[in-house]
Amino acid sequence: MSADVDCLHADDTLLVLRKPSGLLCVPGRGPTKQDALSARAQALWPDALIVHRLDQPTSGLVLMARGMQMQRALGHAFAERRVHKRYQAVVAGRLQAPPGSGADGWSEISLPIAADWERRPLRVIDTARGQPSLTRWRVLAHNPVDDSTRVELEPVTGRTHQLRVHLAALGHPILGDMLYGDAAAQARAPRLLLHACGLGFAHPLRGDWCSYMSEPPF
Repeated sequence: MSADVDCLHADDTLLVLRKPSGLLCVPGRGPTKQDALSARAQALWPDALIVHRLDQPTSGLVLMARGMQMQRALGHAFAERRVHKRYQAVVAGRLQAPPGSGADGWSEISLPIAADWERRPLRVIDTARGQPSLTRWRVLAHNPVDDSTRVELEPVTGRTHQLRVHLAALGHPILGDMLYGDAAAQARAPRLLLHACGLGFAHPLRGDWCSYMSEPPF
């Protein structure tokens, strides 16, 4: 197992790490799935504990706690939506902001998400039994050469695969998405083009606002 960790910040209470695409956040089942960001971090900081997760193909910023007290404090901050998260993605087609979007360009996707138990780990839009799910998004740039759109995303709720499911529901799957993209979208990128680029939160001890940015590698 590699102990390589890309660390943006470390103090006695928390870590801000950059996870590469393809690395698990926590170990899975079986000997081939033991290499994970949490395991690598614990090799360097034995008290490091996971607070939230990114999907294996998603890259970007991950916040970890130092010790159980900090894990509880940061976990509560996530549960109460006091942690601000921003992502960037590249999606198929020319995605346009709908009429009535705000002057700043932000729009909302409010579609309930449920587990697709027969096709786990897939999620689906389900108005009858899905959990309320809200994503804010805006267009950053269109690329007419390859007919794609770069978007900025803010998940207000934190459902599994939320950003991937919501964008696919709009008819603009994220390029390289092997779960929710069609064959054409899957073939257009060697990885999922989704990156957790921004993280903001109040420091659990000092109370001051902490903000971290990571430019997408695509």
